[in-house]
Amino acid sequence: MILEARAVTKSYGPNPAVRGVSFAVEPGEIVAITGPSGCGKSTLLHCLAAILRSDGGDVLYRGEPINDWSEARRSTLRRTEFGVLFQFGQLVAELSAVENVALPLLLGGIRRREATTAAADWLARLGVGELAGSRPGEMSGGQQQRVALARALVTEPRVLFADEPTGALDTLAGERVLGHMVQAARQQRTTVLLVTHDPVVAAYADREVVLRDGLVDSDSAGLTGTAVPR
Repeated sequence: MILEARAVTKSYGPNPAVRGVSFAVEPGEIVAITGPSGCGKSTLLHCLAAILRSDGGDVLYRGEPINDWSEARRSTLRRTEFGVLFQFGQLVAELSAVENVALPLLLGGIRRREATTAAADWLARLGVGELAGSRPGEMSGGQQQRVALARALVTEPRVLFADEPTGALDTLAGERVLGHMVQAARQQRTTVLLVTHDPVVAAYADREVVLRDGLVDSDSAGLTGTAVPR
């Protein structure tokens, strides 16, 4: 397995968001984490992506617990091994599309020419190559999200985390983003964890893990944690 949650808990003050979630993800698998609003989906994803530290339990990446890693080491992991795609893309408004996509490579020490070439290649692969010189304010929502997907994939991450990636898009734009994401993941054997409340989006995944009240309610590949009784 490439990623595993073991009894992960996370609270905000007195309010528990994740209450002991356990499941494992295989390399190359596309997993949808679903459930009603407020069930802890995004919090869990952020713990798995080393953005948040869990309060209890642990997250294992390639068999190694990462919760107690230093912030510098967790940051390096996010930059080199993980890719993250957020609901609203979170592109840098002052940068062009190609500069946004090249940014993770530049931060990793790649030379500008090499980084820009790789960024332009990914923009072309995702059907937005003509927008290389455009800034986010000059793009539609769907175009921005494909640029953000290129940025998430340009480092060829082992795991891609997508938090409601189509939530701000219309149906057609959302389907295009999902199609590109799944195709790219299949081509380079990237593992994908996808948070969504939309069953149409979840249908793109190999497997669905349903959360309810901060716990695993069901897992189509077999439950490894504690389920909430129906």
